[in-house]
Amino acid sequence: MYPEERQQWIVEHARTVGRVEVAILADDLDVTTETIRRDLKVLERHGMLRRVHGGAIPVERLGFEPGLAARDAVLTAEKERIAKAALAELPDEGSILLDAGTTTARLGEALPLDRELVVVTNGLPIAMSLSTRPNLTVLLIGGRVRGRTLASVDSWALHALGDSYVDVAFMGTNGVSAARGLTTPDTTEAAAKRAMIFAARRSVLLADHTKVGNDCLARFANLDDIDVIITDTGIDADDAEQLRACGPKVVIV
Repeated sequence: MYPEERQQWIVEHARTVGRVEVAILADDLDVTTETIRRDLKVLERHGMLRRVHGGAIPVERLGFEPGLAARDAVLTAEKERIAKAALAELPDEGSILLDAGTTTARLGEALPLDRELVVVTNGLPIAMSLSTRPNLTVLLIGGRVRGRTLASVDSWALHALGDSYVDVAFMGTNGVSAARGLTTPDTTEAAAKRAMIFAARRSVLLADHTKVGNDCLARFANLDDIDVIITDTGIDADDAEQLRACGPKVVIV
């Protein structure tokens, strides 16, 4: 197993069980404890874990939020599959909304070249990457830019969203569960996400399996506000059934 693969496994395991311990990881992965400590240092430097005595805790459990670059570097294959599957939810023509995020950004990159669409987004990197596409009309939502996610939030963003209505909103989330719905660590982003869902005829959630079962500080939607959830094969079968029971169609890719 390459170091990158091992570190990805450690992050996913930490998110699943809530805490990882150096000695147990070393046994499970058949490496030395020093190797695990180096992995934990790397993951902490990238904002994925916070080291504690004897192990580490995922930053989501501590109320911290990984930066955009750190999130973009993990689960890349899963995010690509989710984005590709989301193309089936595009309207033939009309308008879509892309929430700021790493999986929605991949959907933006995959948008077909032969389809005329209006793309509304509060994600600066998404707007920049799509701005030169001749078949797309890109509308960037203004507001205060959060440095951690490069998303526009606060009153300017909410005002623009309140005057908008799109065919489909493609949403990201930090957490989704049957008990708490869709959640995110920051209250201003939660408000923007809530306004996005309200501004759309249909809402599609793009969320890799590590988001399932996570509950963050601020809830921005219930599961019955979402029409489709697209996730990857790492999701637990029981978790998928619980999500379906709450209303949305669950697509696993």
